[in-house]
Amino acid sequence: YLGEQIDIHAGGEDLIFPHHENEIAQSEAANGKEFAKYWMHNAFLNIDNRKMSKSLGNFRTVREISEQYDLQVLRFFMLSAHYRSPLNFSADLMEASKNGLERIVNAADNLKFLMGNAKAEAITDAEAENFAKTEEFVAGFEKAMDDDFNTDAVAAIFDLVKYINTTTDAESSKEYLQKLFDLLVKLTGVLGLIVDKKEEILDEDIEKLIEERQAARKAKDFARADAIRDELLEKGIILKDTREGVQWKRA
Repeated sequence: YLGEQIDIHAGGEDLIFPHHENEIAQSEAANGKEFAKYWMHNAFLNIDNRKMSKSLGNFRTVREISEQYDLQVLRFFMLSAHYRSPLNFSADLMEASKNGLERIVNAADNLKFLMGNAKAEAITDAEAENFAKTEEFVAGFEKAMDDDFNTDAVAAIFDLVKYINTTTDAESSKEYLQKLFDLLVKLTGVLGLIVDKKEEILDEDIEKLIEERQAARKAKDFARADAIRDELLEKGIILKDTREGVQWKRA
């Protein structure tokens, strides 16, 4: 499936011997080529400073954690330590991660609010100079990511958030706010963090829009039907037309 060579091979540090060493021996003996260009071995996850294991009864699944926290918080928690370093799971650390993620999301929400009420459209010379200074945060982020995915990348995002909060207000132009917003979304997106959250739509509202779309199609108002499909897609709802009717799911 993967061919004779792969770019990145990942796994837990406990798999280095014998599993990964055997993979190298078998694949390279068979193909006469370097098996994997990069190896990424993650360290263990501990629970309250003890190794997570079923025998100790401190085993937690992602599904169980999702009942208490948004999984974006769990992702942000995982980013708090380098992947090669052991990570300790605790309620206190999860709360700290929740608060940290909220700082970033709140900065994005505030930018969207300011954009919606901006009086000026075009960026000013002073704002252009301010935006040029964000290059240092981008450089810091990229340097950290190039250094074996160093967690200093998160620190660079927090520096950007602080800069955003101190250089924007009700007088900021829409263009300046948009450029900052796009940059924040871009950097957090590299880490898999979603800061531009779409407004959640209720199941009953989805059904109503689907009914309206069906009525529009029946009336041959295809422009309205397409507009409803696009509106739902914008909210993360995917429609599938079948012989049995319209099926939908959240993206």
